[in-house]
Amino acid sequence: MLFNSWTFVWFLILFFIGYWFTFNKTVRLQNAFIALSSFIFYGWWDVRFLLLLLLSLIVDFSVGYYLEQTTNLSKRKALLYFSLLFNLGILALFKYYNFFAQSTSHFLQLFGFHPDFVTINIVLPIGISFYTFQSLSYTIEVYRKKLKATSDIAAYAAFISFFPQLVAGPIERAAHMLPQYYRHRKFNYYKAAVGMRMILWGMFKKVVIADTCAGYANDAFNNYLHRDGLTLIIGAIYFAFQIYGDFSGYTDIARGLAKLFGFELKVNFLYPYFSKNIADFWRRWHISLTSWFRDYVYIPLGGSRQSKAITIRNTFAVFLVSGLWHGANWTFICWGLLHALFMLPLLLFNLTKKPLYTVETTNKVNWRDILQIGITFSLAVIAWVFFRALDIQTAFDYLRHMLHITVLTLPGKSDAFILVIFLIFIDWIGRKNESAIEGFLQQFPKLKYVLYLSFGLLIYVNFSRQTSFIYFQF
Repeated sequence: MLFNSWTFVWFLILFFIGYWFTFNKTVRLQNAFIALSSFIFYGWWDVRFLLLLLLSLIVDFSVGYYLEQTTNLSKRKALLYFSLLFNLGILALFKYYNFFAQSTSHFLQLFGFHPDFVTINIVLPIGISFYTFQSLSYTIEVYRKKLKATSDIAAYAAFISFFPQLVAGPIERAAHMLPQYYRHRKFNYYKAAVGMRMILWGMFKKVVIADTCAGYANDAFNNYLHRDGLTLIIGAIYFAFQIYGDFSGYTDIARGLAKLFGFELKVNFLYPYFSKNIADFWRRWHISLTSWFRDYVYIPLGGSRQSKAITIRNTFAVFLVSGLWHGANWTFICWGLLHALFMLPLLLFNLTKKPLYTVETTNKVNWRDILQIGITFSLAVIAWVFFRALDIQTAFDYLRHMLHITVLTLPGKSDAFILVIFLIFIDWIGRKNESAIEGFLQQFPKLKYVLYLSFGLLIYVNFSRQTSFIYFQF
């Protein structure tokens, strides 16, 4: 069930009525209604996906429960390993088995062997990487005794399956979200109004900006052999804004929906294209995933507490698994390793620490800031080519053809260009706020209803596209 569909609109209306007017008597009823509705939402795509989600939910709830009951270190380790093996095993089977089987087969063929690995025809469950990581963080935190296991199955089920962020994040931590499920929620008009504005802005970013940019990006990537270099450069830039509008738009919708029902989700994007280096970019892009890998991969490997060589190794390991997390394709692995290479000079010269001076702290930005932002954005765009391309060869061919600039005039893509400039403008004005649209309206309150009407009309005109969100495939 897509957010940008009339089916979801009706689902949301019915959920709103049931949540605030029928099942609002007790917190347990509210949680049970969230879980049941979320199961319907997720099972709408394929009921088989729902069975897998329920199995994961039951396993990790049980693991957490038994971790709480024992202090025996061996038993606790066994329970944690069981959770890790179960969750990562399911993820490996559905997402990576064919990839590794085919890659191993191709590698062995280089040495004259011709193995016949069995591949499986299997549908990848939507959002499996998101809810798997969210569930894993619960058992890990309970194992580390940083969180008490819950005995409230309704609260836990609601936490794992909460439909606004189930299929594309943010990847929430139990320590942040579970306490919110223990409290009875009452309708708050102010939070609901903020939430509705975030939903409107997120929907506009997805349906109007991202989907418009997608048309030109797809044309460039699908026909790169027949397009001039400047068109390919612009196509890559449009893809950068497509994926940003698409994914951050989803996050805005998810956070807005959560506010509508009394919850606070973590910020997942903080204007990443205003970053002044790649380290800063990764503090702003898909923050919930970056922090997950930091806490459960980078730090356990030793983080930056040891030698510089170990720090570099750990950084490359994180970007390698980050690329692999995004998909079973060498293009994603190359995308991750490219970002690791972009990080290398910062690591060598100890420049990875958060800048003391950022674009959020001042209204004045000098040419040095603009140059740094431009360089960082350019590096991100180059990496996005690998993310978008079907295979490694296509990515390199696309980059090579980008250098063949044969025209001096910009291709006529005024609608996408205007929308991108508008997105940058709103983000820039509202950059001191966690929500760009809130920051913008605080400075220009008289434009509120003009924006509401304009956004609403443009969303309605473009709503029939009903294109899926890019990160649903992960």
